[in-house]
Amino acid sequence: MQGCAVQNWDDIRVFLGVARAESLSAAAPVLKMDPATLGRRIARLEASVGAALFIKSPQGYALTDLGARMMEEAGQAEVALTRATDLGQSPASGIAGQIRIGAPDGCANFLLPQVCAAIQKANPELEVQILALPRVVNLSRREADMAVTVSPPEAGRLTVQKITDYRLHLAQHQALQTPASLADLKGRAVVGYIPDMIFDSALDYLGPLAADGVQMASNSVSVQLQMLRAGGGIGIAHDFALPFSPDVRRVLVDELSLVRSFYLVRHTADRRSDRLQRFATALSDGLRAEVARLESLTDSAGV
Repeated sequence: MQGCAVQNWDDIRVFLGVARAESLSAAAPVLKMDPATLGRRIARLEASVGAALFIKSPQGYALTDLGARMMEEAGQAEVALTRATDLGQSPASGIAGQIRIGAPDGCANFLLPQVCAAIQKANPELEVQILALPRVVNLSRREADMAVTVSPPEAGRLTVQKITDYRLHLAQHQALQTPASLADLKGRAVVGYIPDMIFDSALDYLGPLAADGVQMASNSVSVQLQMLRAGGGIGIAHDFALPFSPDVRRVLVDELSLVRSFYLVRHTADRRSDRLQRFATALSDGLRAEVARLESLTDSAGV
């Protein structure tokens, strides 16, 4: 960072943490410092640089033009440092360090826990963090090292690979009367996403079924499944989630069946990291196998 008299890498780590979190309070748990200490550290850094890096307001910390330029270069330095650290890790020694994965909550709740537990068990020095968000994870701000998405991004310096397809069907509590056809659904309560909070078109499942509104809605797949378990209506459920709710059954399987896909998204530069590359391979293989396993359980149970 030309012209910046930054004292050490820890200053940059603090700067990046606050820049990504956009507030001291949000950055504090990530950096494991209290907000007051972070404020003093940022003030010291700005004094060292000789210019303001943030526009500070009650709403948070927004980057100045200089701060934005500094963040871009600091991010590149962070990637380079990570790659240098990776050189000390051989495949024989396993995967070590912290890796954070962002994912939609359906994947984060019903797939990633068991997949990541198996990877961590095989790599005891690894720390895995799962970031479940009802929106697209912002990799450019390094909210996560990689993300599982339901649609491939169309912009950014990112590498995208398809992991696997997954299936969804209409489902309801087993105690409810089974509809004879799609036409029989008229007048029934519908469970689904809050319409104006659908953050990806691939999640807009209901279509004509929601013509009369969504009577039981949530931005969380897990909450929607609990609504179905409570007998709140009929909705679209992931086949891989149904083994966790045996009292929820698929209906009209032959009349309505949806297929969506999971993609693994990473920074293009991170493909040079052997550590992240090995983790990405294990994650993709694990997710592919887990979706197949859970969907087979749903099929064999006839739910």
